[in-house]
Amino acid sequence: MYKNLAIAIFSLTLTTVIPGVAVGETVMQKVARTGVLTAGTSRDATPFAYADEQGQLIGYSVDMLSVIKQQIEKESGKKIQLKLVAVTPAQRIPKIVNRQVDIVCDATSFTWERDKKVDFSVSYGATGTQLLVKTGSNLGLPESLIGKRIGVLAQTTNEQAIKRVQPQAKLVYFKSRGEGFTALQQGKIDAFSSDSILLEGWLQKAKNPDDFAIVPARPYSREGIACMVPENNSKFLDVVNYSLVKFMQGFVNNENKYVTIFDRWFGAKGAVFLNQDLRDLMKETMQLFIEFREEIPQRDL
Repeated sequence: MYKNLAIAIFSLTLTTVIPGVAVGETVMQKVARTGVLTAGTSRDATPFAYADEQGQLIGYSVDMLSVIKQQIEKESGKKIQLKLVAVTPAQRIPKIVNRQVDIVCDATSFTWERDKKVDFSVSYGATGTQLLVKTGSNLGLPESLIGKRIGVLAQTTNEQAIKRVQPQAKLVYFKSRGEGFTALQQGKIDAFSSDSILLEGWLQKAKNPDDFAIVPARPYSREGIACMVPENNSKFLDVVNYSLVKFMQGFVNNENKYVTIFDRWFGAKGAVFLNQDLRDLMKETMQLFIEFREEIPQRDL
């Protein structure tokens, strides 16, 4: 009797280690069971992922999540709901590891340290680390950052890049990019470090863009933007990668529906306008990833 009771309690414990998730359940199994794909994304990473005036989470990376959702629906033959959850950079990996979200797509870049805890998709965008400074600032070269107050977000590749190029810079940490931009405007920091495209997005929307500049001309780092998923979910990662490569192949081949998605965020009337050089860089990055994989048949685009 006591033995059977112990086994029952042990079994119950196993199924409740992570509420709402069966032990050993993969993302694809969870989505099939619940009909929901729960995705983490950012509130302030324009144009990749951000909250609009109504508080709705939108952006290029959010559209990539929609592309992934549609592919899962196509393969499963069932409709699913895409549930978006706003996460900070520091929350991304813990929420994936704890299975609070199934995937994160925002403005995340690959690092080996992150890869120890989660798996990464192929990169579907490119960016780098630069500084937003006030016009007339002499900051830019690594030696110019010695002793300067550089704003960063914790646990980002931007933080790592500044530490690497100038260990003697004084890092000032903020919880959001908005706080960092405000601090720069108020003179509380000498520069704010972030992804090149995110800085360009802020600058293009600023009321006084001529008062600021993005430096240096050559970013301190160059990085690919990718999604993160829980480890040991190869079938799910296969679907994610197939979806992203299908999108990139369609864009490179000038398929209208894929170009429309890209231009919504990076076109002449998009959230952040990319000049032809930056647009070509994005396209070349996509082409590089496509060339290392079998071409997706035209009928599947």
